[in-house]
Amino acid sequence: MSTTTPASGARHVTVPSVRARKGRTPLVCLTAYSYPIAKLLDPICDVILVGDSLGMVVHGLPTTVGVTLEQMILHGQAVRRGVSEALLVVDLPFGSYEAGPQQAFHTAERVMRETGCSAVKLEGGATMHETVAFLTARGIPVMGHVGLRPQSVNAMGGYKIAGRRKAEWADIEADAHAVAQAGAFSIVLEGVAEPLAAKITASTPVPTIGIGASSMCDGQILVIDDLVGLTQQPPKFAKRYADLDSTITAAANAYADDVRSRQFPSPAHVFSVKD
Repeated sequence: MSTTTPASGARHVTVPSVRARKGRTPLVCLTAYSYPIAKLLDPICDVILVGDSLGMVVHGLPTTVGVTLEQMILHGQAVRRGVSEALLVVDLPFGSYEAGPQQAFHTAERVMRETGCSAVKLEGGATMHETVAFLTARGIPVMGHVGLRPQSVNAMGGYKIAGRRKAEWADIEADAHAVAQAGAFSIVLEGVAEPLAAKITASTPVPTIGIGASSMCDGQILVIDDLVGLTQQPPKFAKRYADLDSTITAAANAYADDVRSRQFPSPAHVFSVKD
């Protein structure tokens, strides 16, 4: 795949085409939560994820645990309107799939039907094997998520990097392999120590998508707000490619100055009488 932005309408990324990218040009993935951002990212990204991170970056929640299914669907619908080329994936929120395969199916079916997304993402490894297999056998493509799992922040005692101790490696590898064996078409590796992420990538038959993992992963994903500088305290693994925080603040201050000095609206921004 070219490193330049493809022409609009030149491609349509599918679940099979993402799976086929294993070991090839890295997949470019970003989150989106609104129509205008999705429209901008669509011709650039291979995968656009409506992540439950929206709870924190859009709604100001302390964790992703409080995100509701209705919120995910609402944002998924908005993003869908801006996506025509990239593969659209929507997170299943905490509490909407963990009870078992049947619950997960009903949730995923509703998400796909109401948002028009092409796949769902869920967190968990070996414990989710049966659920992932159940979904994929019934035509619901699943993106896995192992390593640091934000929905389990309370059980894990915080956002802790996975695999810093080699004693942890076997369990994390087993999680990744279980999800892949169950039929997931790709796996997000979040907050995974670099050597372990590289090892999992080399031994897993489906693409790995890193976030705070290794550059040796088959792709990378970041939260769009971290990327463009709208997050006050971004995580260590996020690289800031723009500083929209300062740009928006400067624009709002300039507007406020113009309003207070009655320079806005100017004659160019008002309407005259026609007769």
